[in-house]
Formats: sequence, C-alpha cells, structure tokens
Amino acid sequence: EVDLEHRRVSVEGKEVQLTATEYDVLRLLVAHAGKVLTHNQILQQIWGVGYTEQPHLLRVNISNLRRKIEPEPTRPRYILTEIGVGYRLKANP
Repeated sequence: EVDLEHRRVSVEGKEVQLTATEYDVLRLLVAHAGKVLTHNQILQQIWGVGYTEQPHLLRVNISNLRRKIEPEPTRPRYILTEIGVGYRLKANP
C-alpha cells in the first residue's frame, strides 16, 4: 500500500522504510501504474537529464525496492522488468 499523501509505504500492514530516492522511484511507478516507463524516463525524472547514462543508479534502487516490498524479490510480482526497455508497476496487484 502506498499512501502518497503521507509518504508512507506498507506491506501487509507493516510500514516499510524507504530512502527518499526509493520512494521517488516508487511514487513515479505508482503514478504510471500499468504503463512501461523507460530507463531514460525514470532516470530523467528522478536524477535529472545528466544521469541518463547511469542505469546502475536505477538498477540498484529497483533492487532495493524489490527487497523491501516484494514477497520474493528474485521473482517480482509488482515491479516488473520490461527487458531492454524499463520497468512497469503491475496495476491492481
């Protein structure tokens, strides 16, 4: 559950602590749930135009998010990878 108004994220009723960047990535995915966001779109929105050639920043934050919110981080159900394109948050999980 993501409460955008109060900047809170919870999994099975327990609040999850996210870094500011992790929260920003998740908020962006929530705002576009069900739609694929390209690596460049996410990098530009979160880090700025100068970071589009730094995909490792995004991979690390996606990995951290999955560890915190996915039941099985190695088999994600919510934050899905669109290989070679970007990421998509599953709508209505």
